[in-house]
Amino acid sequence: MTVAVDKPHAHLRLVPNRSGVANETSSVSHRSTWGTVRAGPIVDERRPKLLDQVREAIRVRHYSLRTEEAYIHWVERFILFHEKRHPREMGEAEIAQFLSALVVDRHVSASTQNQALNALLFLYRYVLEQDIGWLDDVVRAKQPQRLPVVLTRPEVRALLSALDGVPWLMASLLYGAGLRLLECLRLRVKDLDFDAKHMVVRAGKGNKDRITLRPTSVKAPLTAQLTQVGELHHRDRERSVGTVYLPDALRRKYPNAAKEWGWQWVFPAAQISEDPRSGEHRRHPWQESVLQKAGRAAARRGGILKPVGPPTLRHSFATHLLEDGYDIRTIQELLGHRDVSTTMIYTHGRLFGRKGTVSSMIPRVGGDSRPYSGAARDQASRWG
Repeated sequence: MTVAVDKPHAHLRLVPNRSGVANETSSVSHRSTWGTVRAGPIVDERRPKLLDQVREAIRVRHYSLRTEEAYIHWVERFILFHEKRHPREMGEAEIAQFLSALVVDRHVSASTQNQALNALLFLYRYVLEQDIGWLDDVVRAKQPQRLPVVLTRPEVRALLSALDGVPWLMASLLYGAGLRLLECLRLRVKDLDFDAKHMVVRAGKGNKDRITLRPTSVKAPLTAQLTQVGELHHRDRERSVGTVYLPDALRRKYPNAAKEWGWQWVFPAAQISEDPRSGEHRRHPWQESVLQKAGRAAARRGGILKPVGPPTLRHSFATHLLEDGYDIRTIQELLGHRDVSTTMIYTHGRLFGRKGTVSSMIPRVGGDSRPYSGAARDQASRWG
């Protein structure tokens, strides 16, 4: 058997000899009873491929699976954009060209461009260990200033009335507790405290835990849901598939925790599926798209013209708390915002009352120009 490498950096090619015995030695110009190895540079096949190195670097830093998939996607697109050149051969100019093309040719949003930039920065900083400079020549997409879509209280009632079953329960938690969609889907049985009337959100955005409200109206439906989940878990245990995903090294530290009742999902999927990282078959939480589709259909049935999604209920939760006079710092804690300026977005409607009337501190426009209040009248007189 002959191992031939005809081109630099090519893969090993096996050439059979007369004896039909294979040889995998990497010696150069060495003759033996196993065959002959022709001269030429040989690539070490044991070295991980670039994308495998990126995956390993991401997992070492405990990034989420979504981040891993997004970063791998952008690294692949970057390589294909430059006709499969290796990133080590490229630098700041090629990165700027790729990011600018995303905006100019593909018309992507600012958040999409930033995600691609973060993926390439991660590649060069932590995998290739190269400094790529400041990227001053990148054409940046303009970051729009958007206001959150907020439903009125009658619209929330109409939306929830058009839902039933588990989608209704999940939507009620999004609105009544201010949860993000993934935070709701990844609730575990142990995170519910019926006595204290609150819930613990584990590993939320930014990998932070927090305590939030548990609506009183969902106590009975939530209890019924846990009863059904318990029966499902019992059947899974009998089939030896009653395990769930555990974060980080908890499974190694507590080998039986994945089978325990407290770690089970509150909203498990209907089917057993394969874990994309470990390859094990287990029950995962609901897919996000199930509730998203149910919410859009419910909005149509309820006659709601606003674009409705899971974040809309969270926005409505915060806005309605502000209208009821809750302190903005309290709302910040309930929502899990790191900076209060993020929570301040929901004050956009505070100039308007519950019925849409202009605040009494603002002078009237046209007709009777007298302000509503004495303090405002004095201020208006100073304006001249």
